[in-house]
Amino acid sequence: MPLALQNISLKHLGTEIQNTMYNIRGNRQASGTGHGPPGEDSPLSREPPRAEQPLPSDPSTPDPADSPKPTPKSSLTANLLQKAKRQNNTFPLFAEGLTRNRTAQEKVLALEQQVLMLTKELKSQKELVRILHKALEAAQQEKRASSAYLAAEDKDRLELVRHQVRQIAELGRRLEALERERESLAQTASLQEQQVRELQQHVQLLMDKNQAKQQVICKLSEQVTQTFMRPPPQPSVPSGTADRDVLSQQEKMEHLKDDIEAYRTQNHFLNSEIHQVTKIWRRVAEKERALLMKCAYLQAKNCQVESKYLAGLRRLQETMGSEANDCSELLRQLIQEALQWEAREASAEGVELSPISEYDEYGFLTVPNYEMEDLKLLAKIQALEVHSHHLLAHEAVERPLRERWAALGDLTPSVELKQLLRAGVPREHRPRVWRWLVHLRVQHLWSPGRYQELLSRGQAHEHPAARQIELDLNRTFPNNKHFTCPASSYPDKLRRVLLAFSWQNPTIGYCQGLNRLAAIALLVLEEEECAFWCLVAIVETIMPADYYSKTLTSSQVDQRVLQDLLSEKLPRLMAHLAQHRVDLSFITFNWFLVVFADSLISNILLRVWDAFLYEGIKVVFRYALAIFKYNEEEILRLHDGLEIYQYLRFFTKTICNSQKLMNIAFNDMNPFPMKQLRQLRTAHREQLEPELRELERLKAEYLETRNSQAPAVPEDCASEDEVEGEA
Repeated sequence: MPLALQNISLKHLGTEIQNTMYNIRGNRQASGTGHGPPGEDSPLSREPPRAEQPLPSDPSTPDPADSPKPTPKSSLTANLLQKAKRQNNTFPLFAEGLTRNRTAQEKVLALEQQVLMLTKELKSQKELVRILHKALEAAQQEKRASSAYLAAEDKDRLELVRHQVRQIAELGRRLEALERERESLAQTASLQEQQVRELQQHVQLLMDKNQAKQQVICKLSEQVTQTFMRPPPQPSVPSGTADRDVLSQQEKMEHLKDDIEAYRTQNHFLNSEIHQVTKIWRRVAEKERALLMKCAYLQAKNCQVESKYLAGLRRLQETMGSEANDCSELLRQLIQEALQWEAREASAEGVELSPISEYDEYGFLTVPNYEMEDLKLLAKIQALEVHSHHLLAHEAVERPLRERWAALGDLTPSVELKQLLRAGVPREHRPRVWRWLVHLRVQHLWSPGRYQELLSRGQAHEHPAARQIELDLNRTFPNNKHFTCPASSYPDKLRRVLLAFSWQNPTIGYCQGLNRLAAIALLVLEEEECAFWCLVAIVETIMPADYYSKTLTSSQVDQRVLQDLLSEKLPRLMAHLAQHRVDLSFITFNWFLVVFADSLISNILLRVWDAFLYEGIKVVFRYALAIFKYNEEEILRLHDGLEIYQYLRFFTKTICNSQKLMNIAFNDMNPFPMKQLRQLRTAHREQLEPELRELERLKAEYLETRNSQAPAVPEDCASEDEVEGEA
C-alpha cells in the first residue's frame, strides 16, 4: 500500500483512484474465481469486464472525497450481472447440464462465497479510499506549510529550518536510543532463549530419567506379581494336600499384604515425624543464631565498657601523678587486675564466649608487650576496642562479604573486584587472591625454576648482603610468634627469600624494610616461592624504580608529595603541625617504605595490602591521608611539639575501626586523580635531584679535603705505633 501511495499523482487524483480500484478489483476477482465452486471457473470468467476498463486521464474528474461510496457499489453490481450473462451465453449446454446436476444447496453455497468475496472487496476499497483521503490531507498540509514557508521572511525561514534541524537531531537521538534498547532487548531475549533451551533440555533429561525409572518399576512390579501369582512347580501330590498348600499360600499372601500395609502406615507416620522434627530443628537453629548474635553484641558492649573503665583509670592516674598515698596504691592494684583479667568463663546456658586471645590468626600479639605500664594500659584499651568492633561487624559486614567472595568464582579485573578488594578479602580466600594478584603483576618476569636457580646461586656464592640479612632476621616482627619462636620455620624461609631477591635484583641487593615486606607475604601465602614473587612484584612493578636504592630518591619524592596532599586535604591539621614545627616525614617515611607493616594492626594492615596489590602506590597515599583524618581532632588537642611526636609514634595502633578508615580513604579523600599524583612527583623530583647532586658534591669535597690533610696527633695522646711498642 505505501508503494501505491508513492505512485499517486495529486494532479489527476480521481483518475488515479479509479485505476487503483480497477487493479485491486481485478486481483480480487482472479483470486476469487480460483477458489470458487466447480463449474464457475471458465476461460471467459478470468477476463476483466468491459465496464471496468480504466478511464482516460481527465483533469475535470470529480474529487472522490465528494461521493466515494456510490461508484464502487454500482460497478460491483454491473460486474456481477455481466459475469452471469457471459457465463449463460457462452456455454449454454454446459450450464444446462450443470444446472441439472447441481442441487439448490450448492448454488446457495456458491452465491454465499461470491457475496463474501464481494464484501471483502468492498471493505478493501473503503480502506483504500480512507488511505487516499489521509494522503490527500497530508499533501494539503504540506502544501500549506510550503506556502507559509515561501510567504515568510528570511529570518522566519531560518528559524523554521533550525526548528526542523533540531527535530531531525532529536529524532535521530531517539532512533539511536531505541536501536540500543532493541539491541539490549535482543541480547536479553537471546540469553533467555538460551536459558529456556537449557531448561528444556534439562526437563527432557529428567523426563527421560523418570520414564526409564517408571519402566523399571513397571517391570519389577510385573515380576513381583508374576512371582506371587504363579507358584513354583511342585511334585505331584494328592488333591487334598494340594488344596491345603494353596490355602496356606493364600494365607501367607494375605499376611504379607497386611504387613505391607502396616509398613506403609508406619512409613507415613515416620515421615510426618521427621518433617516435624526438621521444623523444630530449624526453629532451634534460628533461635541459637539469634542468641549467638545477642551474646556477641553483649560481649562487644562489655569490651567497650571495660575499655572505658581502663581509660578512666588511666586518666585518674594521670591526674593524681606521682603522689604516694593509699589512693595511688589502690589505683595501681586496679590497673594490674584489669591488665590480667580475661573473660574466659562460660555463660549459664553453656554458650562459649570468644575472649581476646593472646595472638591473632596471623600470629601477631593482640596486646603488645610494652615495658611502660602506661603503654600497656593503652594497648589493652586498644585491644578491647578492636575486639568489640570485630564482634559488632561480624554479622552486619563480615558475613555478607564472605558470601560475596564465595559467589565470585574466577577472578578477572573489574570494578566489582576492585570494590571487594577495598572492603577486604576474607582469610580463607586471601592466599588464592594474592597469588592471582602477584601473577598479574609478574607474569612478564616469571619463568619456571627461577627461584630454585637463584637459591642454587646463593649456595654456591655468598652475597655481600648476606650479613645484613642475617642481622635483620632477628629484628623482623618481634611481636609475631612465627618469627620469635626458636622452633618456627619462618626465619629460614625469610632468609632464603631475601637472599634469592638479592640475586634477582643486584641493583638493590638488600635494603632495610624488604624483610618486613617478605615477612607479610610469607604469613599470608606460606610458600617461599610465592612470597619471593610477591616481593618482586612490590619492588619491581608497583613501586618506582629507585624506591629502595641507596639514595631512596623516589621515597623522598613521595614524602614531599604527601606534604602537598595533606596541605590540600587537611589544611587545619597542617597549619597546627607547622605552628609547632613538626616534620611528619620522620613518621611517614617508614609507612611508605614497608607499606604500614610496622604501623597498623594486622586486621587493617592486610586490608590495605589487599587493595595495594591491585591498585598500586595510590592506595598508600589514600590510607596515609585517612590515618591523619581519623585522628585529626586528637592531634589538634595537643599543643606541645614533644607531645605531638610522642603521640604520632603510637597513634596508628589506636585505630580499630577498619570500616571507618576505609570509608575515609576511598570516599572522603576523593577526588584523588592519578594524573595529579604524577605531576606532583615530577615537580618534586626536579627539585630534589639538584639537591642530591649538591649534597654528593659537598661530600666528595669533604672527603678529598680530609684525605689531603695528614692526621695530626695531639700532644697528650699517644699514637698507635707508640701504644704497640709499649705493649
